Amino acid sequence: MPHTLDATTVRNWCSLSLEALGREREEIDAINVYPVADGDTGTNLYLTLESAARAVEAVFAAHETGDSEPAPADAVRAMAHGALIGARGNSGTILAQLLRGMTQVLADETPGDGHHLAPALRRAAELAREAVAHPAEGTILTVADAAAEAAERAAEAGEARAGTAATVRAAYAGARAALAATPGQLAVLGRAGVVDAGGRGLLAVLGALVGSVTGHAPPAFPVSHRRYEDPSVPGAAESCAEGDGPAFEVIYLLEADDSAVARLRDRLDGLGDSLVVVGGDGLWNVHIHVDDAGAAVEAGVEAGRPYRIRISHFGAVAERRPERVQRAVVAVVPGEGLAGLCAEAGATTVLARPGEPPASGELVEAIRRAHAHEVVLLPNDADLRHTAAAAAEQARTEGVRVALIPTRAAVQGIAALAVHQPDRRFDEDVVAMTSAAGATRYAELAVAERQSWTMAGVCQAGDVLGLIDGDVAVIGADLAATAEAVLSRMLAAGGELVTLVLGEGLPDALAEGLELYVREGHLAVDTVVYRGGRQSAPLLIGVE
Repeated sequence: MPHTLDATTVRNWCSLSLEALGREREEIDAINVYPVADGDTGTNLYLTLESAARAVEAVFAAHETGDSEPAPADAVRAMAHGALIGARGNSGTILAQLLRGMTQVLADETPGDGHHLAPALRRAAELAREAVAHPAEGTILTVADAAAEAAERAAEAGEARAGTAATVRAAYAGARAALAATPGQLAVLGRAGVVDAGGRGLLAVLGALVGSVTGHAPPAFPVSHRRYEDPSVPGAAESCAEGDGPAFEVIYLLEADDSAVARLRDRLDGLGDSLVVVGGDGLWNVHIHVDDAGAAVEAGVEAGRPYRIRISHFGAVAERRPERVQRAVVAVVPGEGLAGLCAEAGATTVLARPGEPPASGELVEAIRRAHAHEVVLLPNDADLRHTAAAAAEQARTEGVRVALIPTRAAVQGIAALAVHQPDRRFDEDVVAMTSAAGATRYAELAVAERQSWTMAGVCQAGDVLGLIDGDVAVIGADLAATAEAVLSRMLAAGGELVTLVLGEGLPDALAEGLELYVREGHLAVDTVVYRGGRQSAPLLIGVE
């Protein structure tokens, strides 16, 4: 394979990083004792890289119709931007800034020999260190510095003439040695007998870079370096609590100019600790640990426009969780209305906003929230089948028995949930729910955005499209008439129950008219209507 950082290599780097962090997530979580022993560093790094990988895949998807792959600059910029907007936790935020630093160098260069990589790693280390209000040695910053120094030594020795492969191998070796030394640099790590969790995650990402460039991933960091498992271990509890520490972790994206962010840094630095502000060009990711979460958010409001605000209470980490329930259902839903409906039926829901399908990490988190020994997962979207499968596999590694029912639409999920009985045997429940979903034909109405060829002929922009089981079956000019045509086709094969899910803004009169249409033409068929709220399609239809 060519030893270059072209777009395909960047794509593979994302994929291999995600695989590596998925394998090592639990181990990294277990050694997370600094800056707070909240056991989530591996998970946060995984979710950050997952966002980066999705951004890179979107760039490739935009080039599917062409003969060439994306430009390398587009791929690395997408990776950095995806990490920025999806960064989680202290280490995830720093990783996003590391990728941004690399991008500032790599996006301005053409792929080729390895001499570009050393300055990219140096810029990454510098930018990450600048982003942390009070940098400490023995952390992910130290490991990043070591990777850059090793790459620079390789370049100075002339090894870079051998290509990017020699540089990435040198960077990985330097990072690995630095990681092993972190317990001697940070007292809290030494007392707990562990290496730095963030540095361990960065090593996994650098190892994936070696694998994507050379085709051969380096051996994993030895498990023998992971000796911390439980705060009850003598000395470990002390190392986890260097004082009480702030009560909350606050993270948000912020749209603001550079001068406002400079003032924000100063203000936040007086409110708490673990302050990391990353990004640039008007978009920033802010992370801080504070006692007054409201003040941290208000500071962001004064600086610009904060959004995607996440506030976590550290006290929840130590609280004893209730006993697991035996069985739960996790369902992806396209709108707030259905989220409420499914929640009332006992399901843990994941909201799929228009244009923003959930990532596998979000589904894994939902499975964890369900806190059950057995989970039935309903993706309710054909495009989520691989994402849901990855989430189910991850949850199984955590000891949860997961059954994935391949529901392709929300109405199939509603049908499955209607027959769910948690008191019967798991296999029997899954079979019944699968059967109910499979017996439900699904349709949706959409509005064409442009002229296009479809299975039903040519549509024009503004036409109403009736899709049955995923294919365009009806083209019309009116929502109600098109819905009636769709129902006519679906009920021609028989049916006992019609489910209508109305999107935001559709009048009740539309539902009443469709109910009347069904009743007049099919006396034995019942109709139920739900309000779905803001969803991607104005009308969802199910026929059981």
